[in-house]
Amino acid sequence: MNVTFIGLGIMGSRMASNLLKHSDLTLTVFNRSPDAMGPLKDAGAKTASSAREAVAGADVVFTMLSAPEAVEEVAFGEKGFVSAMEQNALWVNCSTVNPSFTRDCDSRARAQGIRFLDAPVAGTKMPAETGELTFLLGGDSEDVEAVRSMLECMGQKILHVGEAGQGSAFKMLVNAQLAQNMLAYAETALLGEKLGFSRDFLMDTLPNLPVTAPFLKGKAELIRNADYEAQFPLELMLKDMHLLDVTAYEEGQPLFLAGLAKSLYGQANLAGRGREDFAAVFDHLSKSD
Repeated sequence: MNVTFIGLGIMGSRMASNLLKHSDLTLTVFNRSPDAMGPLKDAGAKTASSAREAVAGADVVFTMLSAPEAVEEVAFGEKGFVSAMEQNALWVNCSTVNPSFTRDCDSRARAQGIRFLDAPVAGTKMPAETGELTFLLGGDSEDVEAVRSMLECMGQKILHVGEAGQGSAFKMLVNAQLAQNMLAYAETALLGEKLGFSRDFLMDTLPNLPVTAPFLKGKAELIRNADYEAQFPLELMLKDMHLLDVTAYEEGQPLFLAGLAKSLYGQANLAGRGREDFAAVFDHLSKSD
């Protein structure tokens, strides 16, 4: 089995590493910034000088790219890889993109004889490193089963939620809660400090309450230490909230609180916090009038 992985950022590099470590596949990797391929090459992966070269002879191609625009360029642009794939090969797109874009990718890939799976992930840097991601899959059941063993190298849960586009649709729901829960926690903790509670006390107690989302335990430690090294960059959360907004508009469903959340992440991004973890919105709000 020949497998290709395109996109070796915070998430993709760790996913590809786990795929290489926990399988006997032949893995070829490609990233637009070549330095990212070095560690995987040292671990035994093949490297390519272009996306089109990377997919030559591949049975399965995974992509983990930053935004719909990046997927469009790398997959369908002038040097796009889809037209270079083997007939009946399978493209598994793990990038977080909006559902309508995903359905378009599915249609365009299949028109060229390529099978397609919609496979965004729930999880950030550490779950990607430890192989504990959740895959949210949209597409044919047969294609899900064809890559299940590969997904199990990178994640601990596989949810097949419907046809192509439904994986991205469910990811919109996941990130809507992720973004808003972070803001609610930040505002609550900041008020707690104004009421006389220490930050250490709040970071110790609030995350352990039944009303608090579990992921906030990790974010509490970032806040406590004022260390916002990106697990999930704030600028990508802003991008995802924009995609959520686009999706809500397409479906005719107003999202009042999510719209406010998008504005707040936008403010933090403009203030220079985009490359930090999205938990840095706490520090941004603490400095707001």
